[in-house]
Order: sequence, then C-alpha cells, then structure tokens
Amino acid sequence: MMGEIFDGNGVVVAPPQKQERTLWDSITVALVVPPPQGDEEPLGLNGVIEEATSGLREGGQNFETLQRQQRTIDHKPAQILKARYRDKSTGHEWIEEMLFIEGPDNEIYSVALKCSPQELARLEPVLTGVLASWTLPEPEPPVGDTEPTTKSKTPPAHPH
Repeated sequence: MMGEIFDGNGVVVAPPQKQERTLWDSITVALVVPPPQGDEEPLGLNGVIEEATSGLREGGQNFETLQRQQRTIDHKPAQILKARYRDKSTGHEWIEEMLFIEGPDNEIYSVALKCSPQELARLEPVLTGVLASWTLPEPEPPVGDTEPTTKSKTPPAHPH
C-alpha cells in the first residue's frame, strides 16, 4: 500500500519494485467524484473522462488514446480509457488504463492501472481481477423517524 489519495477516499497499491517510487507500476482505487449535493449537476462519466484526458495531456508528451469504450461493472455504467504517454518530468513511458464506474448516487469511482508498457501483459490480469470482484455497497434505506434510536452500546458478554 503506497498511501491514500483523494482525501482518504482512495488508495494506491503496488508490488515492491527496484526503481524509485515515482516510477513504480501501481493500481489506484478511489472515489473520484462524490455524490452531487443539492441541485449540483452530476459530472457524469464523459465529464470525468474529459478531465482525466486533459490532465494526462498536460503532464505527458506524445499522448495517445489506445482505447475508450463503454463497459458495465457490477451492473453499473462504466467507461474505460486506455492511454499511452511519456511523462514530461521523468521521460518515463506509461500506459494508464482507467475505468470509471458510476455509482447509484451519481458518484464516480475510478480503478486505474498505471504501468510501463512492457509490464502491461503481466499487470492487466490483476486489474481484471480487481474489476471482477468490484461491488458497490447497496445504498442504505433512509432511516425513518419511527425507529428507536436508543440502541445499546454495550457489546454482548462473551464466555471465556
């Protein structure tokens, strides 16, 4: 685990690697767009992909979209963006495969693999595994005023 991102709404994981951490192949899982508040317009999958693309274009040279398509992950609409670019600051070649998944409240999650092109064949199955196990928690039903709120905070006694 390399650390949290998006104010604790995501994590970056990677196998230990020899080179410096900025060049590590990694997978990121995060809530990238929280549910819209009030009358806020949802950004939507297309909006998130446009933002991600422009961010990658700014930080990378020779930006090339390799794949973009609609998917369904855990019965939810999703889109994949696969791109190749050279990092301007390090000159390192990257392939980034990003899946954006829309949640039940118009929130958007991202599962992304960032790796060297030669590592793609080895790491893509790991990304596929993460996506195959992807399930969003079911939205909790709104709590009505009729339920008693005085639940006992004492844990049940366990015999030793």
